[in-house]
Amino acid sequence: MAYTAKHEIKTMIFLVTPFFLFIFARYTYIIDYFKEHQPEVTTQLDFGSAFQLLCATLLSAQCTDKRVNEVTPALFRRYPTAELMAKAEPEDMLEFIRSVSYPNSKARHLVEMARMIVTDFKGEIPDTTAELVKLPGVGRKTANVLQAVWFGKAVMAVDTHVYRVAHRMGLVPPTANTPLKVEEVLEKSINKEDIPRAHHWLLLHGRYVCQSAKPKCDKCPFGDICPKLLKGSKLE
Repeated sequence: MAYTAKHEIKTMIFLVTPFFLFIFARYTYIIDYFKEHQPEVTTQLDFGSAFQLLCATLLSAQCTDKRVNEVTPALFRRYPTAELMAKAEPEDMLEFIRSVSYPNSKARHLVEMARMIVTDFKGEIPDTTAELVKLPGVGRKTANVLQAVWFGKAVMAVDTHVYRVAHRMGLVPPTANTPLKVEEVLEKSINKEDIPRAHHWLLLHGRYVCQSAKPKCDKCPFGDICPKLLKGSKLE
């Protein structure tokens, strides 16, 4: 791509200025791009209720959304609610989820999670991180996905894609070296109304463009402000 004078100036501003001075400009540029080009964005998982979203998100750990969407229609036809799944056994789950990653542990977690929802939460899906992470198989990322997607809360779910993209695009400092630290920086830096969509923007950018092993830099709209242009960048 041939850089215009405008591109060169923008690149210089974004890349040579200390992180803390131009972080607002970087966030604004990136978020505004996504808002213009992907105004409507949400999870690629299929679900029909908060309980089904919770199950699908649990199943998606270290597994593709495509694979999860292949197994959940039959699973949800048989066990559409926590009450029905709570009466099942892990072996019953395996009939439906055998093709996903770690099927045995996920089958156990699904049943144990459903039972806790029924016994401890009267069949209702909790809407706070503190309560959600009590459920078997539910970590902070899964809890935040549910809060953002179903309850519309301004929480940032950080998976491997979001973590990688946040660092590669210079949205977080090197000291944000855990998912929780990345979550905290992103939530402080992005407008609350944009946070639920921002999770999906960063995730999808990481899944399809800024991939781990072979990022598709030729397809990236942020090539002229990417920190890879800095001397010594690991992306050189």
